[in-house]
Amino acid sequence: MKPIAVLGLAAALIAAVPVRLPGPPPAKMRGVCWEGASEIEPSRLDPLKDLGVDWISETPFGWVPSAGSSTVRFSGERGLWGETDEGLVKTAVWARARGIKTLLKPHLWVRYADWPGDIKMSTEDGWAAWFASYESFILHHARLAEANGFEALAVGTELGGTTGREREWRALIAKVRGVYHGKLTYCANWNSEPERVAFWDALDFIGIQAYYPLSPKASPAKAEIEAGWAPVAASLEGLSKKTGKPVVFTELGFKSCLYALKEPWKWDADGEVDMEVQRNAYEATFATFWPKSWFAGAFVWKWHPVPQAVMHGNRDFTPQGKPALEVIRTYYLAGRRSESSR
Repeated sequence: MKPIAVLGLAAALIAAVPVRLPGPPPAKMRGVCWEGASEIEPSRLDPLKDLGVDWISETPFGWVPSAGSSTVRFSGERGLWGETDEGLVKTAVWARARGIKTLLKPHLWVRYADWPGDIKMSTEDGWAAWFASYESFILHHARLAEANGFEALAVGTELGGTTGREREWRALIAKVRGVYHGKLTYCANWNSEPERVAFWDALDFIGIQAYYPLSPKASPAKAEIEAGWAPVAASLEGLSKKTGKPVVFTELGFKSCLYALKEPWKWDADGEVDMEVQRNAYEATFATFWPKSWFAGAFVWKWHPVPQAVMHGNRDFTPQGKPALEVIRTYYLAGRRSESSR
């Protein structure tokens, strides 16, 4: 692949790469998962300041023909503007001007599988080819992140079929460290993957895609949702103590419809619209995790630059324009005021 064309944007758009402090994040990350869509005006980021957001995640994609394919295809110049190298960099620059940091969170899109956790090779040669291809993909984005001052980078997202290859992942992380000097994480799927990852010690914080099933009920009360979170919190606290790493929900989202907490990871939303389900879910989540010292923040799924175009009958994951947004605002703003007064 030819050299990254937009690395030169660093000089034009950023006066200096920010200084990065060692150790875990000193404050909770108050994030949203930013949707990379068509080209936007910088002002589209303004509502995040009023919400108390101080982090966004941005997601470029690699494309995989099938779960058994060893080839990761990608291009920093094609696709939706917000997912291209240019769009990623400009969005991060505009966010930084508003006091907002960026987690670059590359993701694989598998054509014939439900999710990238299905990726798995059947031979050692296949694994060698896959890691070589994936290395090219992730190092491209590591160099992009370094040149343009992105504050954090995910080395992978929901790749549970691959993370048992500890030796290969440690080698890959070492190569990423060689070109990128910000915070590193891996974004594990909510199921048993976080406990199975053996290389957390090589990273700066534990990333969790937090779509845990919390209740089979249509519209559970806040106390019932908190009860659903209790064993999850205990498990994650144990993982944090074992590894010495803080936990961040790199994706946290709930649809605004009945039965949304039964299988929260499902994209389809055909239940009756119910805003209280989403509001109660966020209330219970923040009440459970925000006071914990080992819990280092969350990225809300999902924030659309133009929300009115993608609301899907109000069942969409986004909290924009819904009662849940005020819950998020309360916790994000209160925490920022508390930390700024220290």
